[in-house]
Amino acid sequence: MTVWDRPEQPTRPVPLDRERIVAAAVALADEGGLEAVSLRKVAARLNAGPMRLYGYISTKEELFDLMVDEVQAEILPEEQSDDWREALSALAHRTRRTALRHEWLADLLGRRPSLGPNGLAVTEATLAPLEGLADIDTVMRAVETVSAYFTGAIRREITNLRAERATGLSKHDWQRASGPHVTRMLATGRFPALAKAVHDGTDVDAETSFATGLEWVLDAVAVRLTRAGDRDHDDSGEPAA
Repeated sequence: MTVWDRPEQPTRPVPLDRERIVAAAVALADEGGLEAVSLRKVAARLNAGPMRLYGYISTKEELFDLMVDEVQAEILPEEQSDDWREALSALAHRTRRTALRHEWLADLLGRRPSLGPNGLAVTEATLAPLEGLADIDTVMRAVETVSAYFTGAIRREITNLRAERATGLSKHDWQRASGPHVTRMLATGRFPALAKAVHDGTDVDAETSFATGLEWVLDAVAVRLTRAGDRDHDDSGEPAA
């Protein structure tokens, strides 16, 4: 049968739904960062006209919100720990690992709260283990402090990874290349504290640095929670609810 004899396929629009749109956007971002994501490019990935996407998403910011919520499913723990410290530590490490898989997430961390189902579930998993340990304001400051730490640490790590790719120099390659300049500057005696750090400090990998800093932040948060809990106990005569 020749092409002229073959019956025409019935014309039908490309099936679309929000799930397919978000999956395509995440794939584009994983390949080329947020700058690779636009409604036009997502539509092209789906073999659809750009105007069709506007029936599902109004702006690129809405698309980013949906993308963040989509990958937040990877942050949710399989089992929720009742120990607040263990729970917050697990969520921080899972956020880091998710950001390393989807580096564009680092650019969107710390924005307004995610109101999607996965975002709300992450927030619930963060707050639930702290319930009853202190007043709600202290709990919120504790959560904000831990979040501020891991958001900043993750962004720094991703920024360094991008710099390595852009320059073609690993961390150790960059240190070797910069070594002569740093040695000359330290030899002037103008930077004694920095010289001690360079000569005596231990060089650790990103994961170790992240874990250590997180433990220190959790140590500080534990002190504040204990103080707030003791204060509530003293004020009421009963253990904090």
